[in-house]
Amino acid sequence: MKLGRMNHIGVATPDLDASIAFYRDVMGATDITEPFVLEEQKVRVCFVNTPNHSGGDAGGGTQVELLEPTTADSPVSGFLAKNPAGGQHHLCFEVEDIAAAREWFEGAGKRILGPTRIGAHGTPIFFVHPKDMNGILTEIMEVPQGAH
Repeated sequence: MKLGRMNHIGVATPDLDASIAFYRDVMGATDITEPFVLEEQKVRVCFVNTPNHSGGDAGGGTQVELLEPTTADSPVSGFLAKNPAGGQHHLCFEVEDIAAAREWFEGAGKRILGPTRIGAHGTPIFFVHPKDMNGILTEIMEVPQGAH
């Protein structure tokens, strides 16, 4: 298992539209994707694209994934019940081979939360329990086709 690039930081929010306005108006974000619903995970999602390391145009930097629950039984709803204002929900790292990564984490005794599924980037993902990841809910994501 080799640590890949940090793809995004997941941020839970009780109001996606207010969070988009915050990143645009307060943080100066100029590249924010159109929100969409990810039915399987019961969330409304968008990405705030940050500039790359060389200070170039947006895109190529780490993304902020904004997550608003669409149902009361969404995992993000549970997070917001404990953190009503929202906040950092998870970190996401890329891997080349999702099946090999899952096998490695399981072999290391790490608890995988649910099945491997398709995430908001359209690639396979899984989550590793925060108690096994230094207190941070961690998403492992297969590198999107054509990335980097």
